[in-house]
Amino acid sequence: MNPYVLMILLSSLGLGTTLTFASSHWLLAWMGLEINTLAIVPLMAQHHHPRAVEATTKYFLTQATAAAMILFASTTNAWITGEWDMNNMSNPIATTMIMTALALKIGLAPMHFWMPEVMQGLDLLTGLILSTWQKLAPMALIIQLSQAIDPLVLTSLGVMSTLAGGWGGLNQTQLRKILAYSSIAHMGWMIIILQYSPQLTLLALATYIFMTSAAFLTLKLSSATKINTLAMTWSNSPTLTVTTALILLSLGGLPPLTGFMPKWLILQELTKQGLPLTATIMALAALLSLYFYLRLCYAMTLTISPNTTNSTMPWRVKTTQTSLPLTISTTITLSLLPVTPAILMLAT
Repeated sequence: MNPYVLMILLSSLGLGTTLTFASSHWLLAWMGLEINTLAIVPLMAQHHHPRAVEATTKYFLTQATAAAMILFASTTNAWITGEWDMNNMSNPIATTMIMTALALKIGLAPMHFWMPEVMQGLDLLTGLILSTWQKLAPMALIIQLSQAIDPLVLTSLGVMSTLAGGWGGLNQTQLRKILAYSSIAHMGWMIIILQYSPQLTLLALATYIFMTSAAFLTLKLSSATKINTLAMTWSNSPTLTVTTALILLSLGGLPPLTGFMPKWLILQELTKQGLPLTATIMALAALLSLYFYLRLCYAMTLTISPNTTNSTMPWRVKTTQTSLPLTISTTITLSLLPVTPAILMLAT
């Protein structure tokens, strides 16, 4: 893609998200979401491949539906209350409709079916943008709306997303689909705690972005899109294989790694709020996700693909990818747990 066109598209992505962040008026927020969607569509369709075009079409239709619902609900709210202000959402029907539309935008269950299909048709870097940057604007709106939404709706969305994300990823062999289901599960963790502690939602979102960035950039470096490709990475780059396995375990939320921190704090907060049953369901759903991450680790470290050469030094191609973003995101993904008290002090 022409670098000038790419610069314009990435600037538009940033502009759309910033516009939504800064707005307190529903029309401006809607406009920001639309700019965001229109900026990423050419990036998704840049590889002229039937799968990419199909994924782009599915994504565009989904986002257009969600945007139309937001516009309709905010117009209804303005018609009833006489205000377009976000903080004045007194109509429960309009509020629930907007929450449904935003859940469709970020892929919360049961509106998550588009996400794995779209992710499968994209290359890894566009998939990274879809999994991280595209979640920011809708999440900002959800956080602003959180006090007006029925707590039962948020809890239902959170539990369903965590279960759907864990359950859906069990049978997958494509890494992009696995990461899409992982994204759905993580969104569930953010939504479940939103009404009790928005700071924990932001913390979970930040750690999710770093962990997902590390996972996507690692897979991009090793050009892996399927599980059986992972089995061949050991001979090419042993260090990268070790860090990849640790990143996946961090995504699963295993203790000495960063991914454990948001899960631990969210379960603790749920228990404090007198919701031990919800906390137990969330912890059990996290085990489902952990299973498919362990499957990937097993395929990568404990199996050897029949295509691997037996020589001690196989052919290694020098990569042209810049390694600094991968280094930073990997370091954060693996080593942030000891500074949890400091992060908590900053968050509260």
